Amino acid sequence: MPANFANSQDLVEVEQIKDSTLVLKDGSLRQILMVSGINFALKSEEEQNAISGSYANFLNSIDFGIQIIVHSRKINIEKYLTDLDQKKAAEQSPLLQNQIGEYREFVRQFVEENAIMSKSFLAVVPWQSVSFSGAASSLGGMLPFGKKKLSTEQQKVSDTAKNENFAKDIQQLSQRVAQVVDGLSAIGLDVVLLNDEQLAELFYNFYNPETTEKENINLPKEK
Repeated sequence: MPANFANSQDLVEVEQIKDSTLVLKDGSLRQILMVSGINFALKSEEEQNAISGSYANFLNSIDFGIQIIVHSRKINIEKYLTDLDQKKAAEQSPLLQNQIGEYREFVRQFVEENAIMSKSFLAVVPWQSVSFSGAASSLGGMLPFGKKKLSTEQQKVSDTAKNENFAKDIQQLSQRVAQVVDGLSAIGLDVVLLNDEQLAELFYNFYNPETTEKENINLPKEK
């Protein structure tokens, strides 16, 4: 293997997932909101103008950048098929049991032969810490003499400082997220902050686009 061939983990910018937050390798933070969709074409002209105006007001109200992602993924019907199996087992009528079984097989084959996709809408809210300790930590990571091994007591102090800085950064990021949630809610959209498990599932889907997602995430429905 060539020495310059990158490890797959090197291509992932996420260092860890903690407290519903992505901690990136550069120390910056991200929280991800799942947002419901609106069938804009079915709205009246008056409603469309109101939605467009509310969206413009939202964008003008924030003084930081956000990333908007439209993510398509295969629908996972495993839970639905399991529910059908349970209904079939609980059914007393042989005729209804047979009908449920045939319907289950039809759904399974149809989804297997056709790529049934669903779209989800994401808003990524960033925060970049500007604390001196964070800058010093980054500098120490680049300079050879910054990698001196810390004593146990020094390590405790360092860990405490990191935790305090993280808590402050989370507070700042949460304020931004609240502002985005308020702005999108004013448009009539439902917004959900993804937790640790949902973030891990989302990134599994990102990096495994050819596979069906492992689990369903409870997402806001289209209006």
